[in-house]
Amino acid sequence: MFSVTGMQGFELFSAGHLVTLGLFFAVCLGLVLFRKQIRPHKNVLKWTIFWTLVACQLTHQSWLILTGQWEISDLPLQLCSMSSFLAMYIFLRKNVKAFYVLYFIGSLPAILAMVTPEMIYTFPHIDFIEYFLNHSAIPIAVLYFMVYEGYRVPRKAILFSYLIVNIVAVPIFIFNFLFDTNFFYLASPTESKTILSFFGSGIMYYLNLEVAALIVFSLSYIPMWQLIKMENRKRLKPFYRQK
Repeated sequence: MFSVTGMQGFELFSAGHLVTLGLFFAVCLGLVLFRKQIRPHKNVLKWTIFWTLVACQLTHQSWLILTGQWEISDLPLQLCSMSSFLAMYIFLRKNVKAFYVLYFIGSLPAILAMVTPEMIYTFPHIDFIEYFLNHSAIPIAVLYFMVYEGYRVPRKAILFSYLIVNIVAVPIFIFNFLFDTNFFYLASPTESKTILSFFGSGIMYYLNLEVAALIVFSLSYIPMWQLIKMENRKRLKPFYRQK
């Protein structure tokens, strides 16, 4: 379970991978369908998600250090790690604009990271459990803020969040250049075969990254847009009945 060389051979869409994805979507569905029953106990849910995020970060870093694998490239500076810290921050201190950014970088990107993970270990290796638990907890945190805390995201937040991510990417790019790392995948695509592998190289790679980020942010907004539209329609129904 804690071995560096054992339990390797992760296969994309294997039984273990599909079951893990199924459990994630089942939990998300349950949080929505049983929200009325869960709402009186939402503090338990809140702190369970919070401490899951904390435990995942600590477990991953501890395992790398204790097994002598830790390198500077293992600093928690990837987008999903930043999503984790941002979610923790919002749990501790409510911040609407921080949620805007979390919504776009912590929902669809985290789900895509589970669908096509950069993973070599199989279940029940600690790295497998930590990876999928962490990447599940991030969008579940987003769902919690939406369903149980009433957070909503306006359409203009797409460009706001896109701008924030690009601003954060500048020091990350410099850090990658100085220390030969690949945070935010700004230096090169992932080692495993993902959509980034088709983004080309040089300036085209960065242009494709920018376009892809904008597309992902726009697609991520569709559920929020539908939710806001549905809520507005419900609010207007009594008004039309009175007329």
